Amino acid sequence: MGLFDKLRNEFVDIIDWVDSSNDTIVWKFPRYQDEIKMGAKLTVRESQVAVFMNEGKIADVFLPGMYTLETQNMPLMSTLRGWKYGFNSPFKADIFFVSTKQFIDQKWGTKNAITLNDQRFGFIELRAFGSFAFRVTDGGKFIKEIAGTDTNFTTDEVTEQLKSMIVTKFTDAVGEGNIPVEKFAANLEELSTLGKEKLNTDFAEYGLTITKFLVENVSMPEELKKEIFAYSRLNALDMNKLAQFNTANAIKDAAKNEGIGGAGIGMGVGMGMGNMMSNVMAGMNNNAQQNTNTNTPPPLTQFHVVVNGAQAGPFTLQQLQSMAASGQLLRNSQVWKAGMANWASAETQPELASLFMNVPPPIG
Repeated sequence: MGLFDKLRNEFVDIIDWVDSSNDTIVWKFPRYQDEIKMGAKLTVRESQVAVFMNEGKIADVFLPGMYTLETQNMPLMSTLRGWKYGFNSPFKADIFFVSTKQFIDQKWGTKNAITLNDQRFGFIELRAFGSFAFRVTDGGKFIKEIAGTDTNFTTDEVTEQLKSMIVTKFTDAVGEGNIPVEKFAANLEELSTLGKEKLNTDFAEYGLTITKFLVENVSMPEELKKEIFAYSRLNALDMNKLAQFNTANAIKDAAKNEGIGGAGIGMGVGMGMGNMMSNVMAGMNNNAQQNTNTNTPPPLTQFHVVVNGAQAGPFTLQQLQSMAASGQLLRNSQVWKAGMANWASAETQPELASLFMNVPPPIG
């Protein structure tokens, strides 16, 4: 610093900060040897606070307004320096201006995939990104916990710290949100609200508040997407129609290969397919009869079935007959109906045992 600057700073008695940037959070007021004249004029503008530090300790915090610096309006500074009867000589203090305006359009994203444990799909990996906005709500706490004694602290310096915290807290929020993984894309707003609530619980410790938190996209591996789509389709399908469709396709395939292996195999396949077709037709006729006679009550006996590791149903005996014919209901398939204490194999139930009479046993 030159002699002119030294002399100028010694005579300056106006302390203020005109912020011309869009990214400065903390700015230290420059003063030669940090000496402040008693009676100096302090101006704190809207969206600012001024934090006085004495020997590394936070003393007084001034909110927006104009002040004449005297011992009367600096109670903590006076206590720290031991001014019992007033003091008019220059005193040393670090003065930090902290911007309390809202810093918007800050980007966040997961550098690495976050791992979650889903009850149906097991461990899954997700990536997410979005934007957030924040503001400083406690200037003293923010300097103490984040900025330190940095003379010019910007958003670039703080956002890297915030992003790491955001990813950690967002992962916790997703785990606690109980939102099915297949519904993430349709519930971005709910994820955003959960994330904001979780973040603000912890960010208050740093003198910060997240004013806006947006999850703009959640992505997952293609293999997981295919599993979710398949699960969704299976959950929405009429199992009886699916059994009939699969049986019809099996008949077509068997007809194409009827001559392979000799006439014996062809006859066996033909007989098996005939039985399957009879079962399918019987099921279709039963369904048609039920549809035309609306006064006929539904069957009283209905079973739930474990299909591909998931509970499905309940199904009527006619539906189960078609499922047995198509191979979806096996002898050892786990079934349950009202009144049963536990799940049991299908072949152990008297109502279902007859369904397997025309179904050949497993090959080998």
